[in-house]
Amino acid sequence: MARRPAAPLVWRLVLPLLLTATACTGGGPRADRTPADVPGTIVVASGRDVTGKNGIRQQLIDAWNLRQGKQNPVYRAQLVELPGSADEQRSQLLGALQSGSADYDVVNLDVTWVPEFAEAGLIGPLPDRAVDDDVIASVAGTARWKDRVYAVPFNSDVGLLYYRRDHLRTASVQRTDLGTDVTWQQLREFRDILDGNRPKGYEKLWTTQLAAYEGRTVNAVEAFASATKDFALTDASGRYTADPRELTDGIAELRRRTDTPYILGSAVNSDEGASLSDFADGRTAFLRHWPYAYGTLHQTFTDQQLGVAPLPGRAVLGGQNLAVTRSSQRARKAAELITFLTSAESERCLLDAGFAATRTSAYVDDRVRCAVAPAPGAAPSASPTGERTDHMPRDAAGRPGYARAVLLPALRRAVSRPRTPLYGAFTQTFTAELGALLTGDPPGDAELARRLDEALRRALPD
Repeated sequence: MARRPAAPLVWRLVLPLLLTATACTGGGPRADRTPADVPGTIVVASGRDVTGKNGIRQQLIDAWNLRQGKQNPVYRAQLVELPGSADEQRSQLLGALQSGSADYDVVNLDVTWVPEFAEAGLIGPLPDRAVDDDVIASVAGTARWKDRVYAVPFNSDVGLLYYRRDHLRTASVQRTDLGTDVTWQQLREFRDILDGNRPKGYEKLWTTQLAAYEGRTVNAVEAFASATKDFALTDASGRYTADPRELTDGIAELRRRTDTPYILGSAVNSDEGASLSDFADGRTAFLRHWPYAYGTLHQTFTDQQLGVAPLPGRAVLGGQNLAVTRSSQRARKAAELITFLTSAESERCLLDAGFAATRTSAYVDDRVRCAVAPAPGAAPSASPTGERTDHMPRDAAGRPGYARAVLLPALRRAVSRPRTPLYGAFTQTFTAELGALLTGDPPGDAELARRLDEALRRALPD
C-alpha cells in the first residue's frame, strides 16, 4: 500500500519531536503562567506536553478549573511549562524548591527523580491510597521511596519495537505480523533475509538511541535486565548491589545488540529524533522507541506498512509522576488536583491523546471514557478542508489500536532504572563508562565490567 500524501516527511516527524517530553525538551514558560502571588492558584510545574500547545495536560487542568468554578471558585490550577532538556528541568526544579524562588504546589517529576526529591525533603509523602490497585503494578513502584508514597503516576512510558512491514514484505517474508513474543534471536535471523533482497534505502537491521545521554543508559539497562534474572544495580535504599559477573553478562548482551552487522552505524550518535528519522527513511527495518512514536509514525505510514510489538527481553519504564511540594501552602487542594489528573477518566484521556496511561482500566474497561472536551485553540482532529489529520489506528472503543494488546503487556513486564537519590551520578557514570563499548577498539567484556564496577562504587554508596 502506498504512503498517504501528506506534509513533507521531515516536518511530520521533526515537529512532534520538538514537543516531546520523552526527548525531554521544553519551551519557555508563558509570561502569564507565574501567578505565585494569587492565593488560590495551584501552580503545576512540568515539562512541555508531548501533545503540543493546549494539549491534553492543559485540557485536564482546564477541566478541573471548570469544576472548581462551579464548586469552589477560590481555587484554580495553572500549568507552568519549564524550558530546556530533562536535566535542565531537573536543575530548575531543584534550585527553585531549595531556594524558595518559585511557589510551585505540584511538580511533574521524571520517574527517576522521585527518590532524589523525596530524600531532599522537597516533596511530601502522600497516603498509600493515593496509588490504588488500578495503577499498573510496575508503574506504581515508581511512585514510592523507602516504603512511602511520594508521588502519583501521571503518564508512563516504555521501550517498544517498531518494524517496517513493507520492508519485510519486500524481502519475501511471509508473516509480517511479529506477534507479541518476538526474541532478539528471531530479529537477528531477519538480517540475512533482508540482505538477500534489500528494500529500497535499507542499510542495517535496526537502530536505537545510543548517543551519550539518557538514551544510552536506557538501552544498556534493558540489555542488562534481559541478561540476568532479577538484575538490579541498587537495592531499595539506593545502595549499589551489582557485581562484576552480573555486569559482564549485561555488557555481553549489550555488545550483541550493538554488533556492527546488525545495528545502523549512526545509532551510536542517535537520539530519539535521529533514530526515528532513520527508521522512517527506510534505513532500518526495526526501531527501539517510545509509545509516542506510534502516533507520529502513523502520520506517514499505514498499519499495513508499520508494526509494533513489545521490545524483546526487558524494557525500561519511563514517564512522569505528580508530587506535592513540601513548601506548598495549598497542599490539601494540590492533592485533590492530583487525584483528578490521575483518575481513571483522566488516564483514558492521556491514552487517547498518545501517552501511555498508568491505569489498567484505561486499557481494558470500555466504560471508562475521556469526558474532557478539547480546549479552545487545541489541535483539531481535521484540517480546514475536512481531511482527517489523526491517522492513528484506533480500536472500537477509540483507544490507540496497539494499546491493549501491545502497550499494556509491555508496561506490566517493564523494569525500572536504578532507584537512587543519586540517579544523576549513576546515569552520568553508566553512560560514560559504556561509551568504550561503542568505540572502534572496545575492551573485553570482563575488563569493561571491572571498570564499570569500580566507577559505580565511587558514584553510589554501598
